[in-house]
Amino acid sequence: MIRLHVIANSDEDADQVLKLQVRDRVLTLAEDILRSADSREAAIAQLEAELPAVESAAAREIARQGYHYGVTAQLERAEFPRKTYDGFALPAGEYTALRVVIGEGKGQNWWCVVFPPLCTTAATDRAETAIAAGWEQDDLDLVTEENTGYVLKFRSLELWETIRRWLGK
Repeated sequence: MIRLHVIANSDEDADQVLKLQVRDRVLTLAEDILRSADSREAAIAQLEAELPAVESAAAREIARQGYHYGVTAQLERAEFPRKTYDGFALPAGEYTALRVVIGEGKGQNWWCVVFPPLCTTAATDRAETAIAAGWEQDDLDLVTEENTGYVLKFRSLELWETIRRWLGK
């Protein structure tokens, strides 16, 4: 998976609204960039090649909204908490993310899964989108929690968290 992660300048209402406007612009561009990606590796390569275009699109949207914040766009590994949606859950862990930071980047953030394209699936069938992107039904069942009784865990992450707590970090 590749996540889109947009971080606001601050938690002020205006900055939170701006974050969503930048999100919409970047999401539209990312969908265009990733339309032909048939694998995670291809998606990463396409995003890396288009990072300047992503950053430029975000900067234009910020200026269009009357703000003078800087913006950065980069592809990096980042920690994400467990996120549960209506019938859809992603485990906590480290994921590759297209990270867009507005201004000081000290505000609340917004994120979704941009590859496979699950960001805009609120109005579509998530299962159909994920299967079309190459997921197996077993994988889909785990994140949609269709088969109750299964809890998706990463043992290595659980051990790492135990060690971190033991060390007091």
